[in-house]
Amino acid sequence: MASKQAGGRAGRGVGRGAPGSRRGGDGAALKLEALAQKVVEMARAQEDPAVQIPIRALSNVSFNEEKRHIEMGDAQQSRNFFNYGQAKRFMQTLLVGSKCKDLIASGKTASIRQIYYLSKHTIKGTNEKTFDDQSESDPVIEDLEVALDALREELHVFASNRGNLVGPITLVDAGSTLDCAAMGSAGYAVPSIVEADVVQFKKCQARFVLHVEKDTVWRRFHEDRFWEKHSCIVSHGGGQPARGMRRLLQRFHEELRLPVFVLLDNDPWGYYIYSVIKHGSINLAYESRRMAIPDAKFIGVSSFDYERCGLNDDVKIALDAGDVKRAKQIADYPWFANKRPWQKEIRKLLANGFKMEVEAMITRHLTYLTDEYVPMKLQDRKQWLD
Repeated sequence: MASKQAGGRAGRGVGRGAPGSRRGGDGAALKLEALAQKVVEMARAQEDPAVQIPIRALSNVSFNEEKRHIEMGDAQQSRNFFNYGQAKRFMQTLLVGSKCKDLIASGKTASIRQIYYLSKHTIKGTNEKTFDDQSESDPVIEDLEVALDALREELHVFASNRGNLVGPITLVDAGSTLDCAAMGSAGYAVPSIVEADVVQFKKCQARFVLHVEKDTVWRRFHEDRFWEKHSCIVSHGGGQPARGMRRLLQRFHEELRLPVFVLLDNDPWGYYIYSVIKHGSINLAYESRRMAIPDAKFIGVSSFDYERCGLNDDVKIALDAGDVKRAKQIADYPWFANKRPWQKEIRKLLANGFKMEVEAMITRHLTYLTDEYVPMKLQDRKQWLD
């Protein structure tokens, strides 16, 4: 049976999370105060007030071969007050920091959208606004996270919920006990904050996790009760999974010892989503230690599945120049560059000249994806990509 081949043990002991994984606040508050105090001391000493921000770019990222995830380097940029090009960003950083400190002090949380509105105002005596758009405030929150070595959740900031799951697991979410096998057609909506002080695992009979890319695919698996037939959790992230989903998947893997299998579109975006789930993202490299799942396996859709599954030309979507460029970039990622199976997979995609969605499998028949394709993939380890 496919679920047995996939690994895992039903009815295993349930973990409660690693120490220090609470949403917290005291530690983050002290770090915010220290940051502010340093700026004050520089000003009193008649120095140019500055904040040091680690650089969040590919140039400051490396792949840790031992841990098998992306890590941020030591390179930093100085954000100075007496620098015309940096002054606004400097003040925005301190402003958002002060709002986070207020949230911690009041015991409240706010969404990243609410942080934008809390911080937005016109500076007295000018026509200058602190923020013109949320696209300015969101990166500042990430800058604070990495500068303080504090999670967004510790700063009492959360994002909108994205992603759902269904399967034989019972969770305790903010004090409410929830059976994820009995939550209707929408399943369990994964929250932004899933740390152990918010979400606990009460009972788990799942043998593995199957994570799919899109809601529409997830609904196929839910309606066909794939999770029941194969004793597994089926989740989706609505495209690239949000941090809450990635963190929960990692907790499933680390605390419950559940293998994680990933089913994504056969295109460069699908490859990238897998890369983020497995090794972490370049932009959020500082979060890899609590989100990356180095043992995750890619089971499809593969570039070889067109012939393997006897599909027809109706499933083909022509690659454009952007797809080709992106595929080559991904092939050059250090964590893919030395993996011959992945190089073979990407070369096949480029040779095909077309990409495929997961839904392409449905051209065989409506339940081919859940009844035949995925069970076949789970059973044949030679088709997995690591």
